[in-house]
Parts: sequence; C-alpha cells; structure tokens
Amino acid sequence: MPALKAFIVEDSPVILENLVATLEELAQVEVVGSVPDEAGAVRWMSRDPDASADLFIVDVFLRSGTGLGVLQAAQRLGVRARRVVLTNYATEEMRRRCASLGAERVFDKSHELDDLISYCAELAEHDAPRPAAA
Repeated sequence: MPALKAFIVEDSPVILENLVATLEELAQVEVVGSVPDEAGAVRWMSRDPDASADLFIVDVFLRSGTGLGVLQAAQRLGVRARRVVLTNYATEEMRRRCASLGAERVFDKSHELDDLISYCAELAEHDAPRPAAA
C-alpha cells in the first residue's frame, strides 16, 4: 500500500528529524519534503498544488513568516492536500484561527503528538492513493 505523502513546515531541526522518523516508522507516511519558513513552503506548494503532497504539517512560528501565512497561501493556491498544525501554542484562539484558514486539526507538540501519529496512520490507511488494479 502506498504511503501517505506529507510535507512538513518546521524550523526546529531536532523536532523535524524526530517527527519524520516517527511518522515514517509508525504511520506509513512518506515525508516528501520540508522547509523551515513560510516562503519555502509557498514556493513548494506553488510548483504543483494538486499532486505535491497528501498532507501538510505546519508549525505556527517559523524561522521567517508564520504557519498562518502558509495556511493562507494554501487556500489562495487551491491546495487540495489536508492541512494540520503542530505547535506549542495550541490555544483555543489559535485553533480557531487555524481552522478558519483551512486546517483540519491543530495538535499541541507537548501533549498531542500521539494524536497526530494516530491521525496520520488513519489517513494513510483510508485516504492514501491506491495502486491501480492489474
């Protein structure tokens, strides 16, 4: 079964490395790219907004720009991929703002990482592209 293709927008190399390893090992996710800032994410999404990834995982506070800007750009570009936010600032207000910008879920890095892994595993099982029948 093909893996769910994910693109990660995260500026912490340690968090990125651990997240990639965990998702690829536990959730049948293939991380197809990552960037540490808003501009890099927008460039990547602009290349092919329909086929580049099945899922975007976005942090709110980035090296430059914000995850909110990434979510706005995804809406503007018509990106069809699911979008979730992984942040240390998962307040109710931030959850509302992210949802208003098209994020399906907001996960707290400190307390909801297992929920993110479960979410990705479920997506991989139900939503990942299937190979064509022979």
